[in-house]
Amino acid sequence: MGCKSRPTPTTYKIRNWPTYHEALKRRGSLTIWFDPEMTWDGVPTGGRGRQQTYSDTAIRTCLTMKVLFGMALRQTTGFVENLLRPVGLGWSAPDFSTLSRRQKTLTVNIPYRGAKGPLHLLVDSTGIKVAGEGEWHARKHGGPKRRIWRKIHLGIDKETLEVRAVEITGSHIGDAPVLPDRLSQIPEGQEIGSVTADGAYDTRKCHDAIADRGADALIPPRKNAKPWKAVTAGAMARNEALRAAKNLGRAFWRRWSGCHRRSRVETMMHCVKLLGQRRRARDFDRQVAELQVRIAVLNGYTALSIPVTEAVE
Repeated sequence: MGCKSRPTPTTYKIRNWPTYHEALKRRGSLTIWFDPEMTWDGVPTGGRGRQQTYSDTAIRTCLTMKVLFGMALRQTTGFVENLLRPVGLGWSAPDFSTLSRRQKTLTVNIPYRGAKGPLHLLVDSTGIKVAGEGEWHARKHGGPKRRIWRKIHLGIDKETLEVRAVEITGSHIGDAPVLPDRLSQIPEGQEIGSVTADGAYDTRKCHDAIADRGADALIPPRKNAKPWKAVTAGAMARNEALRAAKNLGRAFWRRWSGCHRRSRVETMMHCVKLLGQRRRARDFDRQVAELQVRIAVLNGYTALSIPVTEAVE
């Protein structure tokens, strides 16, 4: 018997290589992250107590440098001091204790450009280690393998590949319960065309939350899925997807519906981990701010340019 040959993987080429090449070079430019026009000093609030010496923008800039170069807080202070010295603006760098204290309550606004027309959201989640022995250490020396993980739940724009929604949770939280929170981060005035996810999101709450936003749910039904009682718009849409998957075949339905494009959010998960496989912050609030800064960095990279690819026949 002859063995079956695997299908040849599709080869892609980048159509906008000159533009993308320049964007890759600009990612290393500090002027993208450090702007002399920014408001560095804290603005008086008129409230009681000591006023903040540094603005939130200054703290975010320092933490951005920390994320980009994988530095500790003391190293970040020294690095920023050396950046400020040639500028000649008379600014001082926050010390490490100020950065640590402000990071706990920092609000990180994740910038995005947005695409024209309805938003097509791709959602998924991944885990990132924050404490515990490494895999090599656990295999070599044994032990309890005490590891603590955080889950990053992302929603990215299919067209621009920018992160539009992010939630940070403990590892004990499943994927599906967090989807309504991610959808709530999209402004009510923003039309959502579709939400693409894997089978873990094939739940009533997810389908109902998507239907409430007037979007199509591109979620593959589970293999043992049964029709739901059609009492909500989300249940009716899910039953239609179940019938289509059974009539067309699951593989063909994925292609026909565009569900296979979810691989783009998996690529974004890989990019998140390229900025570091674990977190330095110890408590949850600081870890959330650190990961949100990381997402803001990735959106900054994406805003410069993204590759436009086409299949090579």
